[in-house]
Amino acid sequence: MANKPREDGPQRIAKLLARAGVASRREVERMIAEGRIAIDGETLDTPATLLDNLNGVTVDGNPVKKPAPTKLFRFYKPKGCLTAAHDPKGRPTIYDRLPQGLPRLMPVGRLDYNTEGLLLMTNDGGLKRQLELPATGVERTYRARAFGEVSQEQLESLAEGITIEGVRYGSIDANLERSTGHNKWIQLTLAEGKNREVRNVLGHLGLEVSRLIRTAYGPFTVEGIEPGQIREIDRNELFHFRRTLK
Repeated sequence: MANKPREDGPQRIAKLLARAGVASRREVERMIAEGRIAIDGETLDTPATLLDNLNGVTVDGNPVKKPAPTKLFRFYKPKGCLTAAHDPKGRPTIYDRLPQGLPRLMPVGRLDYNTEGLLLMTNDGGLKRQLELPATGVERTYRARAFGEVSQEQLESLAEGITIEGVRYGSIDANLERSTGHNKWIQLTLAEGKNREVRNVLGHLGLEVSRLIRTAYGPFTVEGIEPGQIREIDRNELFHFRRTLK
């Protein structure tokens, strides 16, 4: 089992606020720069502030609540919505698709507008960041329906990684599931999850992706949920999963 970082003693305020579900660490740092966070009435001007707890901390003048227990959910993100809180163009977001009555949840990573499937969501900014870091090594699995010709040998070459237009993509385990004419179903497993990685890599091989579904993120799968549905992951299952993280 990997050693865990110490959680006792003073910690950066951004980490504490992320843990409390206020926002991600990066978003908290931006909120500090905007003068929205204060301690005992004094506006905070640096994210390097160390605290033992959030007593006296306010965001937009409101006291920060004690962190709620960490929760993790499986959400089937439908095609045709953004993984974002708001869209200047007025396009629907995942928050328009989520049912009412949920705690404040943040997405773990992103799925493109036209990509569907498993999106993990959590109320814990620290867990969100940990799961997103490439160094953590959590694997993501996708199924892609693509038009064109490709061989299993070409797909297996992706295990060595590939550089496309100056961007290096790490090892991808790719397998041809089935082929009907020029349409192919391909399963891909990777641990980095760079922006549009699957589409870019398959496009480089001459394939046009017509449907992309994320089927798994670590041990969690999309099985048993339909587009727009969300299910909470059992606390014991979450506890054991966190013990495996780097």
